Amino acid sequence: MFGPFERAVAGRYLRARRGERFVSIIAIFSLVGIALGVATLIIVMAVMNGFQADLMGRILGLNGDLTVYGAGRTISQYEDVAQEVRSVPNVLSATPIIEGQVLVSAGSYSAGGVVHGITAQGLQDLKAVSSSLVAGSLDQFGQGDDSIVVGVTMAERAGLSIGSRLTLVSPEGAATAFGTVPRVRSYHVSAIFDAGVNDYNSSVVFLPMHAAQIYFQMPGKVTQIQVATKDAEHVRPVTMAIVKAVDDPGLRVLDWTTANNALFGAVQVEQNVMFLILTLIIVVAAFNVISSLIMMVKDKTADIAVLRTIGASRGAIMRIFLMCGASVGVTGTVAGTALGVVFCMNIERIRQLLQSLTGTNLFNPEVYYLEHLPAKLEWGQVGEVIAMALLLSLLATLYPAWRAARTDPVEALRHE
Repeated sequence: MFGPFERAVAGRYLRARRGERFVSIIAIFSLVGIALGVATLIIVMAVMNGFQADLMGRILGLNGDLTVYGAGRTISQYEDVAQEVRSVPNVLSATPIIEGQVLVSAGSYSAGGVVHGITAQGLQDLKAVSSSLVAGSLDQFGQGDDSIVVGVTMAERAGLSIGSRLTLVSPEGAATAFGTVPRVRSYHVSAIFDAGVNDYNSSVVFLPMHAAQIYFQMPGKVTQIQVATKDAEHVRPVTMAIVKAVDDPGLRVLDWTTANNALFGAVQVEQNVMFLILTLIIVVAAFNVISSLIMMVKDKTADIAVLRTIGASRGAIMRIFLMCGASVGVTGTVAGTALGVVFCMNIERIRQLLQSLTGTNLFNPEVYYLEHLPAKLEWGQVGEVIAMALLLSLLATLYPAWRAARTDPVEALRHE
């Protein structure tokens, strides 16, 4: 498409000489603008992808892909229901759980919390907790009624350690002549976990199933059954299959796409909006390419006239300036892609470095829900960014190249 003559002339025009520095500087700024635009877009989209994937993984890892619960009641024959759920294809596990709201207290510390009553095997299967213990072990969990597992944030705030006592207060107590007396019971801390989600670490505690049934006065009952599937992305068919397998109008099945639809929908909308906004950086850089090429065409008017008089066609002139603009676009896109990919692969190290230099917390887990800055490169998405940058750069060169090809050599030389 581009001959040796056209490549040689385009290369000469891209190498600035004395008196041509200004046009070259504008071209350099255009290249840097495209590179920064591409890098910024790749980095931001990778962070948004990582945030969504990490958030989804942690929420689903802690709460299951879907939940079977009683509509306004508890589940009595929960083992039979759990067995029916396990028989459904693509179901990995079905864990009965008792969930209840309490007030947790230790010394001067008190805060609202959520109790999850679960079997020892069920807690072992909950890898987000069992594989993230920072103190203690689960060996004693389930062997008695005096054991509790807490999150690392709650332990730090309440000053808890292994063997400490944590008191649970439930407002649903026994009715007496003096009113309702809250249920109060203390348990010793046997393990501390760090699930990576600040809200979970600060508010959720685990009790053995038998102890939770006694505390909440639910003998032989649970409040829900958490279900994990093989493919959380395609949970809807499994949800419908569980509804048919259970076949109980008193039970409801709620999957993560419904329970967290607003949260993940907001993340997706924010991702799309950020993509559109950051694309404007590349568009602005493309306008810089237009302005630098127009100035180059104006500066090279006499050269264009001479080339035309010695036999260069309009197509050759157009291809020369197309190469000049495309070189800026391609180089900027390649540089921006390399910068964005390297930044994403080292983003957590960069965050920690900036935190150590500034002395500030750049990613507060209490605000951002997660405890580290995630980044997930989607290579298909990176390819889309590259294609868009190259297309915008090519479109930016068309008009100046067309104007150069339309230059009349007679008129151009007449004014020299």
